[in-house]
Amino acid sequence: MNEKANTSNKVNGLGDGEESASAPESAQETDGLRKTLAAKTEEVQALNDKHLRLAAEFENYKRLSQRDQREFSKFANENLLKELLPIVDNLERAIKSVKDGQGGQAAQGIVQGVELTLKQCRETLAKFGVQVVPTVGQAFDPACHQAVARVESASAGDNTVLEEHQKGYRLHDRLLRPAMVTVAMAPADSAQASGASA
Repeated sequence: MNEKANTSNKVNGLGDGEESASAPESAQETDGLRKTLAAKTEEVQALNDKHLRLAAEFENYKRLSQRDQREFSKFANENLLKELLPIVDNLERAIKSVKDGQGGQAAQGIVQGVELTLKQCRETLAKFGVQVVPTVGQAFDPACHQAVARVESASAGDNTVLEEHQKGYRLHDRLLRPAMVTVAMAPADSAQASGASA
């Protein structure tokens, strides 16, 4: 019986030793697995952040390329329209020269034909977003007016456009060509008087 007890104690002792030895091993394994899990979680988080940044950059790129495409289609005809503007100028000059001269019925027919052509050309330009830059009576704006002369004027305010020599045009919100204008300036007498009063 003692033998049986000893054997049983040895077996129990051996079992106890194994349990106590495996407990630290499982604790080390658990710590290792936790560290591995934490590292993998950080890696997944970093990859997820990278993916989100790339998705945001792609959305920005898409938005910018769509805007560029809209801008391109909006202003694609710019060069063609610039080429049409001298035609409009010539038609306007032809009408003016016939109206200023002494003409009979034939001249009147020419004027009507040219006026209709000019009207059609202006409608075509307007369809593509071309607008005339307002000039006479407006304040001089160097962004859309080009002064070719300055004239003293008591009736018009200083820096007011008096006369238009060549029309200016805009394509949507972009200037195609500035208007060539004559700008009023205060007469020398009033300029000296205002200088003296100051």
